[in-house]
Amino acid sequence: MKVHHPTTLDEALAAVEAGAVPLAGGTDLMVEVNFGHIRPDHVVGLRRIGELSSWEDRRIGAMVTWRTVETKGPKAYAEAARTVGSPQIRNAGTIGGNLGTASPAGDGHPFLAAVDAGVELVSRRGRRVLAWSDFFTGVKRTARQPEELITAVVLPERLPMRHAFGKVGVRNAMVIATVCAVVTRDEDGATTAAFGSVAPTPIRAPRAEEMISAEPKPTESALAEFQRLVSEEVQPITDHRSTEAYRRHAAGVLARRLLERCLR
Repeated sequence: MKVHHPTTLDEALAAVEAGAVPLAGGTDLMVEVNFGHIRPDHVVGLRRIGELSSWEDRRIGAMVTWRTVETKGPKAYAEAARTVGSPQIRNAGTIGGNLGTASPAGDGHPFLAAVDAGVELVSRRGRRVLAWSDFFTGVKRTARQPEELITAVVLPERLPMRHAFGKVGVRNAMVIATVCAVVTRDEDGATTAAFGSVAPTPIRAPRAEEMISAEPKPTESALAEFQRLVSEEVQPITDHRSTEAYRRHAAGVLARRLLERCLR
């Protein structure tokens, strides 16, 4: 296996264009290699490219680690980061690698969906920013072209006033989510609810959002309706971690609890 360690983005892009597989923190790629699922001939490591590790205002470089997000990220993003693997994984794993893997259960994805973040992609032809909804295209599939690198997450100019992350799993730490979610609530009542592990990609619950956003002071009945609509809108499957029915129930309960947290 040929390994290339560029120090500039141009060098990395040249290697990717030549067919090299990008390596960020390695917490996903090396698992696939160790289990023999993939055998890349050429790997390009991105750790030495300084601009990919920078965090400038609302632009977060793709090589920023989960440990950094945990300590300085927006509230719900930091809450999500704390649930990613173990401390060792958070020190190595990156937000760009998480996006590139595009697991439906990725803990960082619901925050990006809830706040309508963008994903910055760069090739030697130029730079583009895709909305999160255009970036994720299926289970572990994205709109990234083979010659492109994920270079940053771009947050909106303004985040909602309150936001909270929650996760349901079979244990309290180092677990792949059965359901994960972020709910936001702004000063004018505008509410978003985004979910992971309940569809092929991260999703929002637009009917639930519209209903609860029209409630300036949600009553118990409004909260119950919000929970019901979320349970209807998610698109889960039954697999070795959970059943469809439980995921629907858990998504609604989790969303309601996160909304209640935002309303306090």
